[in-house]
Amino acid sequence: MFNSIRIAAAIVALVAVISIGAFFYLTREIAAPSQDIQVSVQQLETSDTSGSEVVFRISQDESQVGYTINEVLNGADKTVIGTTTEVAGDILLNLSDLSQSEIGEISINARTFATDDDRRDNSVARFILQSESDENEFITFVPTSMSALPESAAVGDTLEFEVKGDLTIAGLTQAITFDVTATLESEDQLVGTAQTAVNYADFNLSIPDVPFVASVEDSVVLTLDFVANAVDTATAA
Repeated sequence: MFNSIRIAAAIVALVAVISIGAFFYLTREIAAPSQDIQVSVQQLETSDTSGSEVVFRISQDESQVGYTINEVLNGADKTVIGTTTEVAGDILLNLSDLSQSEIGEISINARTFATDDDRRDNSVARFILQSESDENEFITFVPTSMSALPESAAVGDTLEFEVKGDLTIAGLTQAITFDVTATLESEDQLVGTAQTAVNYADFNLSIPDVPFVASVEDSVVLTLDFVANAVDTATAA
């Protein structure tokens, strides 16, 4: 009788140790970024000599990308916010004719999102975004069109418009639309916010089934808060 109890207890303890070990192994630290985020995007250039065109480059020191997810954690509603400053991209504005403006590829390092829990971050990066694979390290957005822009802009103007394009997450690309609000703070600085909602199913993303998370919403809100500074494309790297 007592031997059976001891054996059962030993088996339970062994399973617990294995489970805990597996949990810490699976949520171990994610791989570091393989390259500088700025190197991951093609930089825009202007050949305009009239001064109407200006290239603004997103500043990693002043910008961030965030995702917002609502879930039920341990029986309580929780809003999870993950952020990263590892974002890069260029915006070319033609101030006298905004229809000639252009937004270059936007790149985000999927390994670098941080929330209030390192283990969650590692799990999201490894299992949901699959970012340890070199081909999935970066989330990219390639704009294809802009709409609702006025004809021209001047310093101090705030613009509200839509940007359509192709978003790639974990190797799958889908067309989405960002709602953008941007203000030309000065001749040398553009500040704004871009936001969209993405359904996990559209990108074949699956949320790991864990006992303490009862439910997760079907969509995630992506937000880019950016400060972009003017660059001299004739001399910039």
